[in-house]
Amino acid sequence: MRLERRSTVPRALLVAAPLAAVLFTLLATSLLVAWAGAPVGRAYALLLEGGFGSRFAITETLTRATPLIFTGLAAAVAFRARLFNIGAEGQLYAGALAAVAVGGLHDGVGYELAPGLLFVLMFAAAALAGALLLLGPALLKSRFGVDEVVTTLLLNFIVLLFVSAMLDGTMKDPTAMGWPQSVALQDLLQLDKLVERSRVHTGLLAAVVLAVALWALLKYTTLGFEIRAVGANARAARFAGMPVGWTTVKVALLSGALAGLAGAVEVAGRTGYVTLDMSPGYGYSGIVIAMLAMLNPLAVVAAAIFVAGMLVGADSMSRAVAVPTYIADVIVAVSLLAVLVATMLAQYRIRR
Repeated sequence: MRLERRSTVPRALLVAAPLAAVLFTLLATSLLVAWAGAPVGRAYALLLEGGFGSRFAITETLTRATPLIFTGLAAAVAFRARLFNIGAEGQLYAGALAAVAVGGLHDGVGYELAPGLLFVLMFAAAALAGALLLLGPALLKSRFGVDEVVTTLLLNFIVLLFVSAMLDGTMKDPTAMGWPQSVALQDLLQLDKLVERSRVHTGLLAAVVLAVALWALLKYTTLGFEIRAVGANARAARFAGMPVGWTTVKVALLSGALAGLAGAVEVAGRTGYVTLDMSPGYGYSGIVIAMLAMLNPLAVVAAAIFVAGMLVGADSMSRAVAVPTYIADVIVAVSLLAVLVATMLAQYRIRR
């Protein structure tokens, strides 16, 4: 038996592949739900109801999906160029810390600036922090062939330790009663709410706009063509005269900036300050979302909402039928594996 690549992949097969993957995921994880002693149908109904079944559920899902869209886009654009950015978690925290450093200055410092200018500077600082954090691994890869998976992964731990030091030191909030958290953003820099009496904010609109812009960049611009060419075959792209190293650097700056913006949006839209538990793994979940979306920026939005709905709905399911909330993580992980296998089978046929 061998795999043979299809000369053309029917569009219907590409559409059916993720649907089949989701169906397989639900069937496979239903065994775990039954093993936990809960009725499968009721558990799944509660999962969907908890994530999408009410106004509160939908707004909470969209709130959770907002940073996931940013980190999903960061992973998608990097993976398109075969720059495997595993450091979005650290870049998110770097962006959040930079945003608070600019937008949370007190004792009169920063108040002389216009709120609009300070708002722009805050997000620019967050994007720059995330971009610079990924620039080093990108340069090491393009110049010396250093594996970026290792460098970006290890940088996550370095950044978290640095954030911990800052929260217990220079940026610690003196009014937090000893709790390790940063100073708060100025009130004028908080993002507006999209829905009254909810936590969903305008960062969601920014995430959707960026997804559309990134899709257009990859599809219609010269840079997008270079990114796709480098990702398809870097040696062929170099032979064709494309600046592979420079393209990798530009992709790194773009990917890191998107992850840094995720941190700034999370601070300005939800928390108001930085804590070590601010992100429950948004950076790592972004990788799953990018793969579920098959690296399509528009599909990243739908994948992020799906993952966020699973995570939010799992809490409701757990309370009602005593199923562990970790089943939601299993559903997301199995769906990723199923999508990868389904996509492979759509692009290849099995031959004897």
